[in-house]
Amino acid sequence: MPYVPTFDRTQMMMCSWDSFVAPESIARLIDAFVNSLDLVKYGVKEIATEGRPAYDPKGMYKLYIYGSRKGIRSSRKLEESCKVNLEVKWMTGGVEPDFRTISDFRKDNIDSLKEIFHEFNRRISGAVEWGFSSVDGSKFLANNSKDNNFTKNKLDDRIKWLNAHTDEYLRILEEMDDEEETQENLTREVIEAKLKEARERLARYEVYQKLMEETGAPQLSLTDVDARLMKNKNGFAVAYNPQTAVDSETHLIRDFEMTNQVTDHGMLNPTMKNIRKEYPEEILEVVADKGYEKAEDMVECLENGIIPHVITGDGKDGYELEISYEENEADIKSIKPEELKKSLHAGQIPDVYKEVISDMKVAEVRRKVKEEGEEPENEVSIYGTPEEMLERAEKGYFVRDPERNLVYCPAGEILRQKSIKKNGNIRYANKTACKNCPNRNKCYKGKGGWKEIDFTKDTLEKPCKEWMKAEGKESSTIKNNTRWHYEKVKVVKFILKPSREKMIERMCLSEHPFGTIKRAMGATYFLLKGLRKVTGEFALFCLGYNIERAKNLLGFDKMMEIMAGA
Repeated sequence: MPYVPTFDRTQMMMCSWDSFVAPESIARLIDAFVNSLDLVKYGVKEIATEGRPAYDPKGMYKLYIYGSRKGIRSSRKLEESCKVNLEVKWMTGGVEPDFRTISDFRKDNIDSLKEIFHEFNRRISGAVEWGFSSVDGSKFLANNSKDNNFTKNKLDDRIKWLNAHTDEYLRILEEMDDEEETQENLTREVIEAKLKEARERLARYEVYQKLMEETGAPQLSLTDVDARLMKNKNGFAVAYNPQTAVDSETHLIRDFEMTNQVTDHGMLNPTMKNIRKEYPEEILEVVADKGYEKAEDMVECLENGIIPHVITGDGKDGYELEISYEENEADIKSIKPEELKKSLHAGQIPDVYKEVISDMKVAEVRRKVKEEGEEPENEVSIYGTPEEMLERAEKGYFVRDPERNLVYCPAGEILRQKSIKKNGNIRYANKTACKNCPNRNKCYKGKGGWKEIDFTKDTLEKPCKEWMKAEGKESSTIKNNTRWHYEKVKVVKFILKPSREKMIERMCLSEHPFGTIKRAMGATYFLLKGLRKVTGEFALFCLGYNIERAKNLLGFDKMMEIMAGA
Protein backbone atom coordinates (compact mmCIF):
# COMPACT_ATOMS: atom_id res chain seq x y z
CA MET A 1 0.00 0.00 0.00
CA PRO A 2 1.45 3.45 -0.94
CA TYR A 3 2.25 6.12 1.65
CA VAL A 4 0.11 9.22 2.15
CA PRO A 5 1.13 11.61 -0.64
CA THR A 6 3.13 14.73 0.35
CA PHE A 7 3.32 18.12 -1.35
CA ASP A 8 5.96 19.28 -3.79
CA ARG A 9 8.30 21.68 -1.96
CA THR A 10 9.03 23.63 -5.13
CA GLN A 11 5.37 24.21 -5.97
CA MET A 12 4.15 27.82 -5.87
CA MET A 13 1.06 28.51 -3.73
CA MET A 14 -1.28 31.43 -3.11
CA CYS A 15 -2.88 31.82 0.32
CA SER A 16 -3.47 34.32 3.10
CA TRP A 17 -1.77 34.31 6.50
CA ASP A 18 -5.20 33.93 8.06
CA SER A 19 -5.62 30.53 6.44
CA PHE A 20 -2.65 29.17 8.40
CA VAL A 21 -4.43 29.67 11.75
CA ALA A 22 -7.19 27.26 12.80
CA PRO A 23 -10.67 28.85 13.04
CA GLU A 24 -10.88 28.17 16.79
CA SER A 25 -7.22 28.57 17.70
CA ILE A 26 -6.43 30.11 21.08
CA ALA A 27 -4.18 32.52 19.16
CA ARG A 28 -7.31 34.25 17.84
CA LEU A 29 -8.62 34.75 21.39
CA ILE A 30 -5.30 36.18 22.58
CA ASP A 31 -5.13 38.42 19.53
CA ALA A 32 -8.66 39.81 20.08
CA PHE A 33 -8.11 40.30 23.80
CA VAL A 34 -4.81 42.18 23.53
CA ASN A 35 -6.00 44.30 20.57
CA SER A 36 -8.84 45.65 22.72
CA LEU A 37 -6.59 46.65 25.65
CA ASP A 38 -5.78 50.27 26.39
CA LEU A 39 -2.07 49.81 27.07
CA VAL A 40 -1.58 53.40 28.23
CA LYS A 41 -3.61 52.45 31.32
CA TYR A 42 -1.01 49.79 32.14
CA GLY A 43 1.94 52.14 31.92
CA VAL A 44 3.22 51.23 28.46
CA LYS A 45 5.30 54.12 27.14
CA GLU A 46 4.18 56.08 24.10
CA ILE A 47 5.84 55.53 20.72
CA ALA A 48 9.12 57.39 20.30
CA THR A 49 9.13 59.94 17.46
CA GLU A 50 12.85 59.70 16.81
CA GLY A 51 15.26 56.89 16.11
CA ARG A 52 14.56 53.38 14.95
CA PRO A 53 10.84 52.39 15.03
CA ALA A 54 9.85 50.32 18.07
CA TYR A 55 8.02 47.00 17.99
CA ASP A 56 4.28 47.18 18.65
CA PRO A 57 3.81 46.49 22.41
CA LYS A 58 0.54 44.66 21.69
CA GLY A 59 2.48 42.18 19.58
CA MET A 60 4.90 41.62 22.47
CA TYR A 61 2.05 41.00 24.93
CA LYS A 62 0.51 38.50 22.50
CA LEU A 63 3.86 36.75 22.22
CA TYR A 64 4.23 36.37 25.98
CA ILE A 65 0.66 35.25 26.68
CA TYR A 66 0.74 32.73 23.84
CA GLY A 67 4.18 31.47 24.85
CA SER A 68 3.13 31.02 28.47
CA ARG A 69 0.12 28.93 27.45
CA LYS A 70 2.16 26.78 25.06
CA GLY A 71 5.16 26.30 27.37
CA ILE A 72 7.43 28.59 25.30
CA ARG A 73 8.80 30.79 28.04
CA SER A 74 12.44 31.80 27.56
CA SER A 75 13.21 34.86 25.44
CA ARG A 76 15.44 32.81 23.12
CA LYS A 77 12.68 30.27 22.45
CA LEU A 78 10.21 33.09 21.89
CA GLU A 79 12.64 34.63 19.39
CA GLU A 80 12.77 31.30 17.55
CA SER A 81 8.95 31.06 17.60
CA CYS A 82 8.71 34.43 15.84
CA LYS A 83 10.58 32.85 12.93
CA VAL A 84 9.09 29.35 12.72
CA ASN A 85 5.68 29.34 14.48
CA LEU A 86 2.88 30.25 12.05
CA GLU A 87 0.43 31.28 14.78
CA VAL A 88 3.02 33.58 16.36
CA LYS A 89 3.84 35.12 12.96
CA TRP A 90 0.13 35.70 12.38
CA MET A 91 -0.36 37.41 15.77
CA THR A 92 2.75 39.60 15.61
CA GLY A 93 2.46 40.48 11.92
CA GLY A 94 5.67 38.75 10.94
CA VAL A 95 8.11 40.85 12.99
CA GLU A 96 11.16 39.04 14.37
CA PRO A 97 12.49 40.79 17.52
CA ASP A 98 15.67 39.35 19.00
CA PHE A 99 15.75 37.70 22.42
CA ARG A 100 17.17 40.75 24.17
CA THR A 101 14.35 42.98 22.92
CA ILE A 102 11.81 40.41 24.08
CA SER A 103 13.49 40.09 27.48
CA ASP A 104 13.76 43.87 27.97
CA PHE A 105 10.07 44.37 27.17
CA ARG A 106 9.07 41.88 29.86
CA LYS A 107 11.45 43.50 32.34
CA ASP A 108 10.09 47.00 31.65
CA ASN A 109 6.41 45.99 31.77
CA ILE A 110 6.40 43.22 34.37
CA ASP A 111 4.02 45.06 36.73
CA SER A 112 1.30 45.33 34.08
CA LEU A 113 0.89 41.55 33.72
CA LYS A 114 -1.13 41.06 36.91
CA GLU A 115 -3.38 44.00 35.97
CA ILE A 116 -4.01 42.43 32.56
CA PHE A 117 -4.86 39.14 34.28
CA HIS A 118 -7.44 41.00 36.41
CA GLU A 119 -8.82 42.71 33.30
CA PHE A 120 -9.44 39.32 31.67
CA ASN A 121 -11.33 38.12 34.77
CA ARG A 122 -13.46 41.27 34.80
CA ARG A 123 -14.51 40.71 31.19
CA ILE A 124 -15.66 37.14 31.65
CA SER A 125 -17.33 37.82 35.02
CA GLY A 126 -20.53 38.87 33.24
CA ALA A 127 -20.74 35.54 31.41
CA VAL A 128 -20.12 33.18 34.35
CA GLU A 129 -21.61 32.66 37.78
CA TRP A 130 -19.03 32.72 40.56
CA GLY A 131 -19.29 30.37 43.53
CA PHE A 132 -17.13 30.23 46.64
CA SER A 133 -13.32 30.21 46.42
CA SER A 134 -10.78 27.57 47.36
CA VAL A 135 -7.38 28.91 48.48
CA ASP A 136 -4.25 26.80 48.33
CA GLY A 137 -0.54 27.21 47.71
CA SER A 138 2.05 25.27 45.74
CA LYS A 139 5.84 25.39 45.60
CA PHE A 140 7.37 26.67 42.35
CA LEU A 141 11.14 26.42 42.06
CA ALA A 142 13.04 29.71 42.10
CA ASN A 143 16.01 30.65 39.95
CA ASN A 144 18.36 29.83 42.84
CA SER A 145 20.12 26.54 43.63
CA LYS A 146 20.24 25.02 47.12
CA ASP A 147 24.01 25.53 47.19
CA ASN A 148 23.42 29.29 46.94
CA ASN A 149 20.90 29.33 49.78
CA PHE A 150 21.98 29.55 53.41
CA THR A 151 20.15 29.13 56.68
CA LYS A 152 21.78 30.09 59.98
CA ASN A 153 22.26 26.44 60.94
CA LYS A 154 23.80 25.69 57.55
CA LEU A 155 26.27 28.55 57.97
CA ASP A 156 27.13 27.42 61.52
CA ASP A 157 27.92 23.91 60.23
CA ARG A 158 30.03 25.17 57.33
CA ILE A 159 31.98 27.63 59.48
CA LYS A 160 32.68 24.89 62.00
CA TRP A 161 33.77 22.52 59.23
CA LEU A 162 36.07 25.13 57.63
CA ASN A 163 37.65 26.05 60.97
CA ALA A 164 38.50 22.39 61.55
CA HIS A 165 39.98 22.05 58.05
CA THR A 166 41.96 25.27 58.42
CA ASP A 167 43.50 23.96 61.66
CA GLU A 168 44.31 20.67 59.94
CA TYR A 169 46.02 22.38 57.00
CA LEU A 170 48.12 24.46 59.42
CA ARG A 171 49.10 21.33 61.31
CA ILE A 172 50.19 19.59 58.09
CA LEU A 173 52.28 22.63 57.08
CA GLU A 174 54.03 22.59 60.47
CA GLU A 175 54.82 18.90 60.04
CA MET A 176 56.19 19.59 56.56
CA ASP A 177 58.61 22.11 58.03
CA ASP A 178 60.07 19.34 60.20
CA GLU A 179 60.23 16.75 57.42
CA GLU A 180 62.68 16.68 54.56
CA GLU A 181 60.63 14.48 52.23
CA THR A 182 57.02 15.05 51.21
CA GLN A 183 54.46 12.92 49.42
CA GLU A 184 54.12 13.41 45.66
CA ASN A 185 50.45 14.49 45.76
CA LEU A 186 50.70 16.50 48.97
CA THR A 187 53.16 19.30 48.31
CA ARG A 188 53.43 22.56 50.23
CA GLU A 189 51.93 24.42 47.26
CA VAL A 190 48.84 22.18 47.26
CA ILE A 191 48.25 22.57 51.00
CA GLU A 192 48.79 26.33 50.89
CA ALA A 193 46.32 26.62 48.00
CA LYS A 194 43.74 24.60 49.97
CA LEU A 195 44.38 26.72 53.07
CA LYS A 196 43.92 29.94 51.09
CA GLU A 197 40.64 28.67 49.57
CA ALA A 198 39.33 27.57 52.99
CA ARG A 199 40.13 30.96 54.54
CA GLU A 200 38.43 32.82 51.69
CA ARG A 201 35.28 30.71 52.02
CA LEU A 202 35.37 31.09 55.80
CA ALA A 203 35.60 34.88 55.53
CA ARG A 204 32.72 34.90 53.03
CA TYR A 205 30.50 32.73 55.26
CA GLU A 206 31.25 34.86 58.32
CA VAL A 207 30.11 37.94 56.37
CA TYR A 208 26.87 36.10 55.46
CA GLN A 209 26.38 35.09 59.09
CA LYS A 210 26.92 38.64 60.37
CA LEU A 211 24.52 40.03 57.75
CA MET A 212 21.78 37.56 58.70
CA GLU A 213 22.17 38.28 62.42
CA GLU A 214 22.07 42.05 61.88
CA THR A 215 19.02 41.97 59.61
CA GLY A 216 17.22 39.13 61.37
CA ALA A 217 16.73 37.33 58.03
CA PRO A 218 16.01 33.60 58.54
CA GLN A 219 17.60 32.71 55.19
CA LEU A 220 19.97 34.17 52.61
CA SER A 221 19.70 33.41 48.88
CA LEU A 222 22.55 34.68 46.73
CA THR A 223 21.03 34.45 43.23
CA ASP A 224 17.42 35.40 44.02
CA VAL A 225 17.37 37.29 47.31
CA ASP A 226 13.60 36.84 47.78
CA ALA A 227 13.58 33.05 47.32
CA ARG A 228 13.36 30.77 50.37
CA LEU A 229 14.20 27.17 51.19
CA MET A 230 10.87 25.34 51.49
CA LYS A 231 9.70 21.81 52.08
CA ASN A 232 7.94 20.10 49.20
CA LYS A 233 7.03 16.54 48.24
CA ASN A 234 10.58 15.82 47.10
CA GLY A 235 12.32 17.13 50.20
CA PHE A 236 13.53 20.72 50.26
CA ALA A 237 13.92 23.23 47.44
CA VAL A 238 14.53 26.96 47.05
CA ALA A 239 11.16 28.17 45.86
CA TYR A 240 8.20 30.54 46.06
CA ASN A 241 4.78 29.69 47.47
CA PRO A 242 2.08 31.38 45.31
CA GLN A 243 -1.48 31.29 46.68
CA THR A 244 -4.42 30.94 44.31
CA ALA A 245 -8.15 31.50 44.86
CA VAL A 246 -9.96 29.05 42.56
CA ASP A 247 -13.69 29.41 41.89
CA SER A 248 -15.87 26.43 42.78
CA GLU A 249 -18.29 26.77 39.81
CA THR A 250 -15.89 27.48 36.95
CA HIS A 251 -12.48 26.28 38.25
CA LEU A 252 -11.08 29.61 37.05
CA ILE A 253 -8.36 31.35 39.05
CA ARG A 254 -10.08 34.44 40.43
CA ASP A 255 -6.96 35.92 41.99
CA PHE A 256 -3.54 34.99 43.37
CA GLU A 257 -1.03 36.28 45.89
CA MET A 258 2.67 35.72 45.36
CA THR A 259 4.57 34.97 48.58
CA ASN A 260 7.89 33.59 49.73
CA GLN A 261 6.37 32.46 53.03
CA VAL A 262 7.40 28.86 53.73
CA THR A 263 3.98 27.92 55.17
CA ASP A 264 0.38 28.85 54.33
CA HIS A 265 -0.46 30.31 57.75
CA GLY A 266 -2.17 33.67 57.60
CA MET A 267 -2.65 33.75 53.81
CA LEU A 268 -6.46 33.55 53.57
CA ASN A 269 -7.27 37.24 53.97
CA PRO A 270 -4.32 38.51 51.83
CA THR A 271 -5.37 36.19 48.97
CA MET A 272 -9.06 37.12 49.10
CA LYS A 273 -8.91 40.85 49.88
CA ASN A 274 -8.75 42.03 46.24
CA ILE A 275 -11.74 39.88 45.26
CA ARG A 276 -13.67 41.41 48.16
CA LYS A 277 -12.82 44.91 46.89
CA GLU A 278 -14.11 43.95 43.43
CA TYR A 279 -17.41 42.72 44.94
CA PRO A 280 -18.12 44.94 47.97
CA GLU A 281 -21.83 44.14 47.86
CA GLU A 282 -21.28 40.40 48.43
CA ILE A 283 -20.21 38.23 51.35
CA LEU A 284 -17.51 35.89 50.05
CA GLU A 285 -16.79 32.36 51.22
CA VAL A 286 -13.42 30.65 51.09
CA VAL A 287 -12.31 27.08 51.78
CA ALA A 288 -8.80 26.01 52.81
CA ASP A 289 -6.96 23.04 54.32
CA LYS A 290 -5.52 22.66 57.84
CA GLY A 291 -2.36 24.52 56.87
CA TYR A 292 -4.32 27.79 56.99
CA GLU A 293 -5.42 27.39 60.60
CA LYS A 294 -4.59 30.74 62.19
CA ALA A 295 -7.04 32.48 64.51
CA GLU A 296 -5.96 36.03 63.64
CA ASP A 297 -6.32 35.37 59.92
CA MET A 298 -9.82 33.91 60.30
CA VAL A 299 -10.88 36.89 62.42
CA GLU A 300 -9.56 39.30 59.76
CA CYS A 301 -11.57 37.45 57.13
CA LEU A 302 -14.77 37.79 59.17
CA GLU A 303 -14.11 41.49 59.74
CA ASN A 304 -13.72 42.03 55.99
CA GLY A 305 -16.83 40.13 54.91
CA ILE A 306 -15.19 36.80 54.09
CA ILE A 307 -16.40 33.54 55.67
CA PRO A 308 -13.44 31.16 56.16
CA HIS A 309 -14.13 27.42 55.99
CA VAL A 310 -10.84 25.99 57.24
CA ILE A 311 -10.72 22.22 57.63
CA THR A 312 -10.79 21.30 61.32
CA GLY A 313 -8.75 18.67 63.11
CA ASP A 314 -10.10 15.30 64.13
CA GLY A 315 -12.88 15.52 66.69
CA LYS A 316 -13.42 19.27 66.24
CA ASP A 317 -16.58 20.86 64.85
CA GLY A 318 -15.31 24.42 64.83
CA TYR A 319 -12.81 26.98 66.06
CA GLU A 320 -12.98 28.85 69.35
CA LEU A 321 -12.02 32.43 68.51
CA GLU A 322 -11.41 35.41 70.74
CA ILE A 323 -11.23 39.14 69.95
CA SER A 324 -11.04 42.31 72.01
CA TYR A 325 -14.29 43.86 73.24
CA GLU A 326 -15.23 47.36 72.10
CA GLU A 327 -18.49 48.94 73.21
CA ASN A 328 -20.23 50.58 70.25
CA GLU A 329 -23.43 50.66 68.24
CA ALA A 330 -23.26 48.63 65.07
CA ASP A 331 -25.65 47.79 62.26
CA ILE A 332 -25.86 43.98 62.34
CA LYS A 333 -27.76 43.96 59.04
CA SER A 334 -24.98 45.70 57.10
CA ILE A 335 -22.30 43.82 55.16
CA LYS A 336 -19.84 46.71 55.05
CA PRO A 337 -16.46 45.71 56.55
CA GLU A 338 -16.48 48.57 59.06
CA GLU A 339 -19.95 47.58 60.35
CA LEU A 340 -19.07 43.88 60.45
CA LYS A 341 -15.98 44.68 62.50
CA LYS A 342 -17.97 46.85 64.91
CA SER A 343 -20.59 44.14 65.39
CA LEU A 344 -18.05 41.41 66.11
CA HIS A 345 -16.09 43.50 68.62
CA ALA A 346 -19.32 44.57 70.32
CA GLY A 347 -20.31 40.93 70.88
CA GLN A 348 -23.17 40.95 68.34
CA ILE A 349 -23.51 38.38 65.56
CA PRO A 350 -24.08 40.03 62.16
CA ASP A 351 -27.09 38.61 60.32
CA VAL A 352 -24.91 37.26 57.46
CA TYR A 353 -22.84 35.19 59.94
CA LYS A 354 -25.66 33.59 61.94
CA GLU A 355 -25.20 30.22 60.22
CA VAL A 356 -21.47 29.99 60.91
CA ILE A 357 -21.02 31.81 64.25
CA SER A 358 -22.54 30.60 67.52
CA ASP A 359 -22.12 30.91 71.29
CA MET A 360 -20.93 34.50 71.14
CA LYS A 361 -20.46 36.06 74.56
CA VAL A 362 -18.58 38.85 76.30
CA ALA A 363 -16.32 37.65 79.11
CA GLU A 364 -13.67 38.99 81.48
CA VAL A 365 -10.25 37.31 81.41
CA ARG A 366 -6.95 37.89 83.19
CA ARG A 367 -4.01 38.97 81.08
CA LYS A 368 -0.35 39.01 82.10
CA VAL A 369 1.08 42.49 81.49
CA LYS A 370 4.69 43.62 81.71
CA GLU A 371 5.22 46.56 84.05
CA GLU A 372 6.64 49.70 82.53
CA GLY A 373 9.67 51.48 83.93
CA GLU A 374 13.38 50.91 84.32
CA GLU A 375 14.82 47.52 85.21
CA PRO A 376 16.22 47.17 88.75
CA GLU A 377 19.85 48.22 89.07
CA ASN A 378 20.86 45.07 90.95
CA GLU A 379 19.53 42.74 88.28
CA VAL A 380 21.96 39.90 87.49
CA SER A 381 22.56 39.46 83.78
CA ILE A 382 24.11 36.36 82.23
CA TYR A 383 24.76 38.07 78.92
CA GLY A 384 28.39 38.88 78.30
CA THR A 385 30.75 37.59 75.66
CA PRO A 386 30.01 34.37 73.74
CA GLU A 387 32.79 32.72 75.76
CA GLU A 388 31.01 33.55 79.02
CA MET A 389 27.72 32.21 77.66
CA LEU A 390 29.42 28.99 76.54
CA GLU A 391 31.02 28.61 79.97
CA ARG A 392 27.60 28.90 81.59
CA ALA A 393 26.05 26.48 79.08
CA GLU A 394 28.71 23.82 79.76
CA LYS A 395 27.47 23.65 83.35
CA GLY A 396 24.23 22.13 82.05
CA TYR A 397 22.16 25.04 80.76
CA PHE A 398 20.56 26.21 77.55
CA VAL A 399 21.65 29.85 77.39
CA ARG A 400 19.83 32.25 75.09
CA ASP A 401 21.48 35.24 73.41
CA PRO A 402 18.58 37.54 72.42
CA GLU A 403 20.76 39.95 70.44
CA ARG A 404 21.94 37.24 68.03
CA ASN A 405 18.74 35.18 68.51
CA LEU A 406 20.48 31.89 69.25
CA VAL A 407 20.86 29.40 72.11
CA TYR A 408 24.03 27.72 73.38
CA CYS A 409 23.49 24.12 74.51
CA PRO A 410 25.46 22.23 77.22
CA ALA A 411 27.50 20.47 74.50
CA GLY A 412 28.74 23.83 73.19
CA GLU A 413 26.63 23.76 70.02
CA ILE A 414 24.50 26.61 68.69
CA LEU A 415 20.74 26.15 68.36
CA ARG A 416 18.99 28.48 65.90
CA GLN A 417 15.38 29.66 65.72
CA LYS A 418 13.18 27.05 64.09
CA SER A 419 9.77 28.66 64.46
CA ILE A 420 7.58 30.95 66.55
CA LYS A 421 4.69 29.15 68.23
CA LYS A 422 1.11 30.41 68.49
CA ASN A 423 1.67 31.48 72.10
CA GLY A 424 4.66 33.64 71.06
CA ASN A 425 7.37 31.27 72.31
CA ILE A 426 10.46 30.90 70.13
CA ARG A 427 11.52 27.33 69.35
CA TYR A 428 15.22 26.58 68.83
CA ALA A 429 16.85 23.47 67.36
CA ASN A 430 19.91 22.15 65.50
CA LYS A 431 19.16 18.85 63.79
CA THR A 432 22.68 18.15 62.52
CA ALA A 433 24.39 18.89 65.83
CA CYS A 434 21.97 16.71 67.81
CA LYS A 435 22.27 13.74 65.48
CA ASN A 436 26.08 13.74 65.73
CA CYS A 437 26.35 14.79 69.40
CA PRO A 438 28.43 12.39 71.57
CA ASN A 439 26.57 13.62 74.70
CA ARG A 440 23.12 13.07 73.29
CA ASN A 441 22.05 10.56 75.96
CA LYS A 442 22.86 13.10 78.68
CA CYS A 443 20.57 15.68 77.08
CA TYR A 444 17.74 14.13 75.10
CA LYS A 445 15.98 10.79 75.27
CA GLY A 446 12.86 11.55 73.25
CA LYS A 447 11.51 9.72 70.21
CA GLY A 448 12.50 12.43 67.73
CA GLY A 449 15.90 12.81 66.17
CA TRP A 450 16.85 16.08 67.86
CA LYS A 451 16.23 18.37 70.80
CA GLU A 452 13.81 21.27 70.53
CA ILE A 453 13.56 23.87 73.27
CA ASP A 454 11.14 26.78 73.66
CA PHE A 455 11.99 30.18 75.15
CA THR A 456 9.77 33.12 75.92
CA LYS A 457 11.14 36.51 74.92
CA ASP A 458 11.99 37.23 78.56
CA THR A 459 13.62 33.89 79.40
CA LEU A 460 17.41 33.96 79.52
CA GLU A 461 18.29 30.37 80.29
CA LYS A 462 16.84 26.94 81.00
CA PRO A 463 18.49 24.06 82.87
CA CYS A 464 18.93 20.73 81.11
CA LYS A 465 17.62 18.41 83.81
CA GLU A 466 18.89 15.20 82.17
CA TRP A 467 22.39 16.69 81.87
CA MET A 468 22.34 17.89 85.50
CA LYS A 469 21.23 14.47 86.66
CA ALA A 470 23.98 12.72 84.69
CA GLU A 471 26.60 15.11 86.08
CA GLY A 472 25.26 14.92 89.62
CA LYS A 473 24.59 18.67 89.79
CA GLU A 474 21.74 20.81 91.00
CA SER A 475 20.27 23.57 88.89
CA SER A 476 20.32 27.19 90.04
CA THR A 477 18.71 29.20 87.28
CA ILE A 478 19.48 32.90 87.09
CA LYS A 479 16.08 34.56 87.00
CA ASN A 480 15.05 37.52 84.94
CA ASN A 481 13.77 40.27 87.23
CA THR A 482 11.23 41.61 84.77
CA ARG A 483 8.10 42.55 86.70
CA TRP A 484 4.63 41.48 85.62
CA HIS A 485 1.11 42.01 86.87
CA TYR A 486 -2.34 40.75 85.88
CA GLU A 487 -5.17 42.87 84.52
CA LYS A 488 -8.80 42.03 83.81
CA VAL A 489 -9.89 42.78 80.27
CA LYS A 490 -13.12 42.20 78.36
CA VAL A 491 -13.04 39.96 75.31
CA VAL A 492 -15.57 38.52 72.88
CA LYS A 493 -15.56 34.74 72.54
CA PHE A 494 -17.40 32.80 69.85
CA ILE A 495 -17.30 29.56 67.87
CA LEU A 496 -16.80 29.52 64.10
CA LYS A 497 -18.29 26.41 62.47
CA PRO A 498 -17.06 25.77 58.91
CA SER A 499 -19.28 24.09 56.33
CA ARG A 500 -18.41 20.42 55.93
CA GLU A 501 -19.99 20.26 52.47
CA LYS A 502 -17.73 23.01 51.17
CA MET A 503 -14.67 21.46 52.83
CA ILE A 504 -15.30 18.21 50.96
CA GLU A 505 -15.53 20.06 47.62
CA ARG A 506 -12.13 21.72 48.22
CA MET A 507 -10.24 18.57 47.21
CA CYS A 508 -11.49 18.89 43.61
CA LEU A 509 -10.71 22.59 43.18
CA SER A 510 -7.25 23.91 43.98
CA GLU A 511 -5.17 21.00 42.72
CA HIS A 512 -6.63 21.11 39.20
CA PRO A 513 -5.21 24.53 38.12
CA PHE A 514 -1.82 23.86 39.71
CA GLY A 515 -1.62 20.50 37.94
CA THR A 516 -2.48 22.07 34.58
CA ILE A 517 0.03 24.89 35.01
CA LYS A 518 2.83 22.56 36.05
CA ARG A 519 2.19 19.65 33.72
CA ALA A 520 0.30 20.86 30.65
CA MET A 521 2.02 24.25 30.53
CA GLY A 522 5.40 23.04 31.81
CA ALA A 523 5.69 25.86 34.36
CA THR A 524 7.25 24.14 37.37
CA TYR A 525 9.89 26.83 37.92
CA PHE A 526 10.44 30.57 37.52
CA LEU A 527 12.87 32.10 35.06
CA LEU A 528 12.87 35.55 36.66
CA LYS A 529 14.31 36.68 40.00
CA GLY A 530 12.74 38.68 42.79
CA LEU A 531 9.24 38.70 44.27
CA ARG A 532 8.06 41.53 42.02
CA LYS A 533 9.15 39.86 38.79
CA VAL A 534 7.93 36.35 39.62
CA THR A 535 4.54 37.91 40.43
CA GLY A 536 4.33 39.06 36.80
CA GLU A 537 5.56 35.70 35.55
CA PHE A 538 2.95 33.83 37.60
CA ALA A 539 0.27 36.20 36.26
CA LEU A 540 1.13 34.90 32.79
CA PHE A 541 0.67 31.31 34.01
CA CYS A 542 -2.75 32.13 35.49
CA LEU A 543 -3.86 34.11 32.42
CA GLY A 544 -2.84 31.30 30.06
CA TYR A 545 -4.75 28.79 32.18
CA ASN A 546 -7.87 30.98 32.45
CA ILE A 547 -8.05 31.67 28.70
CA GLU A 548 -8.07 27.97 27.88
CA ARG A 549 -10.46 27.13 30.71
CA ALA A 550 -12.90 29.92 29.78
CA LYS A 551 -12.81 28.81 26.15
CA ASN A 552 -13.84 25.29 27.19
CA LEU A 553 -16.62 26.64 29.43
CA LEU A 554 -18.16 29.32 27.20
CA GLY A 555 -17.25 28.16 23.71
CA PHE A 556 -15.06 29.91 21.14
CA ASP A 557 -17.70 32.19 19.61
CA LYS A 558 -18.86 33.53 22.98
CA MET A 559 -15.26 34.12 24.05
CA MET A 560 -14.47 36.03 20.83
CA GLU A 561 -17.48 38.22 21.47
CA ILE A 562 -16.36 38.95 25.04
CA MET A 563 -12.70 39.52 24.16
CA ALA A 564 -13.40 41.90 21.29
CA GLY A 565 -16.27 43.82 22.89
CA ALA A 566 -14.48 45.62 25.72
